[in-house]
Amino acid sequence: MDPRTQLHARLGTLDAEDAAGAHAQATVELDQQAVGRLSRMDALQNQAMAQAQARMRNAERQRIHAALKRLDDDEYGYCTDCGEPVEAKRLMADPTIPRCLDCTRG
Repeated sequence: MDPRTQLHARLGTLDAEDAAGAHAQATVELDQQAVGRLSRMDALQNQAMAQAQARMRNAERQRIHAALKRLDDDEYGYCTDCGEPVEAKRLMADPTIPRCLDCTRG
C-alpha cells in the first residue's frame, strides 16, 4: 500500500475513533440518582482518559497532515533535518516519520 493511501486510511480511522469517543468526552453531569461520589469520580476519570486519547489522536492527525504535505512537496522519505533518505523500514513501520535514525538519535 502506498503511503498516501495508508495515511488517508489512518485519518479515516481517527475520525471514526473521535466519533465513537465523543460521548465519553462530554461534561460530566451530577446525577443525584446515581450511587454517589464514587460514580461521579469514575465518570470524571473516564472523561479525562477520553480527552487524553482525543489529544493523542489530534497529535497523530497533525503528523499525518505533515507527511501528506511532504508527499505533495516531493519531500516525503527525506529527513527534515539533514535531507538524507529516511530508512524504508522506518517509513513502513510509521509513514509519518519525518527524520532519519541518525537525526532522531541526535
